[in-house]
Amino acid sequence: MEAGCEGKVAVALKYDPSLADAPFVVAKGKCWLADMILEIAEENGVPIVKSPEIVHDLYELGILEEIPPHLYKAIAQIILFLSEM
Repeated sequence: MEAGCEGKVAVALKYDPSLADAPFVVAKGKCWLADMILEIAEENGVPIVKSPEIVHDLYELGILEEIPPHLYKAIAQIILFLSEM
């Protein structure tokens, strides 16, 4: 791991009920790649939620893999929070 990026992880999710039953991973990365994901999200007005407890579980998933049932409640709470912004 690069110096100065200890633990920096980013995961981008997409939720489109017409494509999948649950949100799924569209991008993930550590260190400089995490920075790029966050920068692209900011440039495109994509909300960013910082949740170290959840991001490490999400990072274990593959690209295009749906989130597992044990994360449904946490992700649903995030989606609800974002929809009320």
